[in-house]
Amino acid sequence: MAAENVRWGILATGGIAAAFTAELVDLPDAEVVAVASRTEASAKAFAERFGIERAYGDWGSLATDEDIDVVYVATPHSAHRVAAGLCLEAGRNVLVEKAFTLNAREAEELVALARGRGSFLMEAMWMYCNPMIRRLKTLVDDGVIGEVRTIQADFGLAGPFPPAHRLRDPEQGGGSLLDLGVYPVSFTQLLLGEPSDVVARAVLSDEDVDLQTGALLSWESGALASVHCSIVGGLSTSASITGSLGRIDIPDGFFFPDRFVLHRDGRDAEEFAADPADGPRNSLRHEAREVMRALRSGESESPLVPLDGTLAVMRTLDTIRERIGVRYPNEA
Repeated sequence: MAAENVRWGILATGGIAAAFTAELVDLPDAEVVAVASRTEASAKAFAERFGIERAYGDWGSLATDEDIDVVYVATPHSAHRVAAGLCLEAGRNVLVEKAFTLNAREAEELVALARGRGSFLMEAMWMYCNPMIRRLKTLVDDGVIGEVRTIQADFGLAGPFPPAHRLRDPEQGGGSLLDLGVYPVSFTQLLLGEPSDVVARAVLSDEDVDLQTGALLSWESGALASVHCSIVGGLSTSASITGSLGRIDIPDGFFFPDRFVLHRDGRDAEEFAADPADGPRNSLRHEAREVMRALRSGESESPLVPLDGTLAVMRTLDTIRERIGVRYPNEA
């Protein structure tokens, strides 16, 4: 595969699938060869839009297509376990949208399946592949701001979303936490790892999904993180990491920043800006490139988005849901 294009299959035809496919078709070493949806009409319309050769009206046909190197699963997260599992069982490598699954149990099942078969599996946590986030993590890991004391990160949408919308549908894993809260939780755990304790509160909808959630995460080191998510208020997407020797502020778009500012005592503030050569700040191509790099190297996991890290995030999301009293009807 080292000298060949990586052949992609797209499972689902919604907005995020379209956004990712649009990035893939612009990459010279990627080739989108097939798409699948629950209906043939939806798959054909998507295929025509992006010039894809094969369109399937069922997931199984895509999973068993041996001309595919890797499948991108872009269904609602309530279907990730089934869709990704189907592909892994058929011997495909898989990139799964976030949240990875509904819960940690489902995530553990997928990881065990992939590891047992030696297949590549990765969560589509594009934030972890972003060059600016990688640069920020290096600074923090190198101790530039000292020992991390606090992290703050928020992500909310103003809505309003009607009761029929997927974000309010318990059957589809609705609510703000799994759709938006996964970003601030993943951001904190990228820098601090899995928390030792979680306190959380939420406002629930009539459908018993979380309209907005706030959580305080803590670590044995004494570090604290405050994270918020909402589908009823347009929260800032800012973030701040404070350490014993300084602070890093991301003014907006913390999960795909174009700049951040380093503050250290006794020094002028230092701004770090994205390299224009890396492309648009909201580009999904970084995660696509990481998948293709790993496949060409024969790796079954990405060091940028390790599966153990994904499992740790899912455990934290489970704990938050336990604290706020959200359980989905299709959970065992």
